[in-house]
Amino acid sequence: MAAERLQFHEMGLDDRLLKAVADLGWSQPTLIQEKAIPLALEGKDLLARARTGSGKTAAYAVPVIQRILTSKQSVREQDVRALILVPSKELGQQVQTMIRQLTFFCSRDVRVTDISGKADLSAQRPILMEKPDVVVGTPSRVLAHLNAQNLVLHSSLEMLVVDEADLLFSFGFEADLKNLLCHLPKIYQSFLMSATLSEDVQALKELLLHNPVVLKLQGSQLPDSSQLQQYSIKCEEEDKFLLIYTLLKLQLLQGKTLVFVGAVDRCYRLKLFLEQFGIPACVLNSELPVQSRCHIITQFNQGFYDYIIATDEQSLADPAAAAQTTAGKKKNTEKGGKAKGKEYGVSRGVDFQNVSNVINFDFPATVESYIHRVGRTARADNPGTALSFISHTELDLLSEVEEALTGDNAESVLKPYEFKMKEIEGFRYRCRDAMRSVTKQAVREARLKEIKQELLNSEKLKTYFDDNPRDLQLLRHDKDLHPAVVKPHLKNIPEYLVPQTLKSVVHPLSSRRKKRREKSNPIGISKTSFKKNIKGKNPLKSFRYTRGKNIKGKAGKS
Repeated sequence: MAAERLQFHEMGLDDRLLKAVADLGWSQPTLIQEKAIPLALEGKDLLARARTGSGKTAAYAVPVIQRILTSKQSVREQDVRALILVPSKELGQQVQTMIRQLTFFCSRDVRVTDISGKADLSAQRPILMEKPDVVVGTPSRVLAHLNAQNLVLHSSLEMLVVDEADLLFSFGFEADLKNLLCHLPKIYQSFLMSATLSEDVQALKELLLHNPVVLKLQGSQLPDSSQLQQYSIKCEEEDKFLLIYTLLKLQLLQGKTLVFVGAVDRCYRLKLFLEQFGIPACVLNSELPVQSRCHIITQFNQGFYDYIIATDEQSLADPAAAAQTTAGKKKNTEKGGKAKGKEYGVSRGVDFQNVSNVINFDFPATVESYIHRVGRTARADNPGTALSFISHTELDLLSEVEEALTGDNAESVLKPYEFKMKEIEGFRYRCRDAMRSVTKQAVREARLKEIKQELLNSEKLKTYFDDNPRDLQLLRHDKDLHPAVVKPHLKNIPEYLVPQTLKSVVHPLSSRRKKRREKSNPIGISKTSFKKNIKGKNPLKSFRYTRGKNIKGKAGKS
């Protein structure tokens, strides 16, 4: 079967593009790439639904680059030929990175720029005046540049891509998208890429596509149980904190882990709780500056951190809440509340690499949100685990997800997580002790402190880090915030608290005690310590009274 599959070199791609694909280590195309790239090169409009981590970005990036290279053989005039719309700034940066990797050997012929960042329009104007071949941005940002006449598309645009199409309306971009269409030419090729085919995607299809080819490649929107194991455990609020403490502190979960919560406050509450036990974790939410969020994701992918606590806020799922007017935002800012970026999205689109586990600390409000959250693990051919904590108020949401994901066989996709809570009852008093320190005031202070730190890192030091990129690597985002009183004894686990069933797995002894044991039992040549010898010959400890024995011995001889 593998021999029958279409390979990259059989698609009629440019040699420079093939070389870049080989350098990325892509031996053969994924299913979505195998089907979508030839159709796109034929000039057809595409609506593609494939699960997260299946290679959708390359499925449209490769034909976009190939078409630009082909057109430049006959037309040398520099123009914006492709526009890629994304729902979030983080995804915009990711798409730009992917295209730059694919154009590594033809970077002079194909230039790409990402305008989804927070920079002023005037600062991005010179870049757009150079007319890059590919422009990546959010609908609101692209529309702002079109209105300012920094970007002109009505005569030159050949291809339009909408990535993560199911999110554009839910992120409040409906009006921006409709206004943006007025600035586009009448004829252009369109690609719609999505993990789900929602009503919003159907509306976009009618708005943008002309006689499209619809690709529904995976029957299931998530990998099967051989690759992705999904579990659920029913536990109330206090038990959630107890369970996550046990899983992380006893290292029962191996590998990089994403923990999703429902709100920003919960994010900091959980971080401060874990700090009490010496468990470092990063926080990722819409209040942090864009550059900080992207830097956190980059460092996480490079292996700097093991745990990220991310928000998947309700406002992002609610179109009415997300689609706020500028005036409304100004009022909120005047009152002292910080306006949240509607173009923020952690659970969706962003490529977290080598994530072993996803924990739904708070269960997602919709089926789509669950799919996108869990889709951060088990990407490509890597295995992954998803664990959801379910309270009694979230049981209805769980049944909705199970109904949507259950395939032809009647087996439930989310299996019950067999964990004996009675075994970890000994840790409960420690968790309660830690929770007493995590007050509302402490959470509020932590929130302000984190934002101030990240703003300093993001704004004031940006130019310094541009000149000194190595120093940027040293900047960490998982440092302790410490607005709550930290009790040092909570960092260590007494051996008597570890459940009998886990003692073979868990090593509660601290690293210092381990080192001492290793020193006392060296392997190979033993080096005697001078001090120990002196201590061993201490006469007060080694002296033995033998006079009585000697007298008895003499009496026996006589």
